[in-house]
Amino acid sequence: MSEMLSEEVKQFLPHRYPFLMVDRVLECTPGESLTAIKNVTVNEPFFQGHFPQKAIMPGVLIIEALAQATGLLGFRTMSETPRDDLLYMLVGVDNVRFKRQVIPGDQLVLKVELVKRTRIIWKFTCEATVDGELVTSANMLCAATEKE
Repeated sequence: MSEMLSEEVKQFLPHRYPFLMVDRVLECTPGESLTAIKNVTVNEPFFQGHFPQKAIMPGVLIIEALAQATGLLGFRTMSETPRDDLLYMLVGVDNVRFKRQVIPGDQLVLKVELVKRTRIIWKFTCEATVDGELVTSANMLCAATEKE
């Protein structure tokens, strides 16, 4: 189990503001699971247009946050240190369900579990919750390959 603060998260993920969707990793067991958080604030740029009269975090960004959490688990599983020679991409999302809205002030808890790894393809089960209540669930496929 290992916690990762925001600066360490940025060492493993290439994303930067406003597209970095993981603020902190609470726990990580390489090869098994990872739990992270995304603090949702009213200052997020997407709230200006989605929707101005009732701010709701877009579902696609919740999926992106979960995908970034799988990337962190994948990278931590492959190596204890960041590797510039790897390209990690989301290649499939199945069985997505949105159960409740995410609004400013919520803390999104991202839980991802590695189900199976076959060569370059990784399969995960993913859940996002707020205050213990399920927000989104999905199965994700990712590919990890060495850069050419």
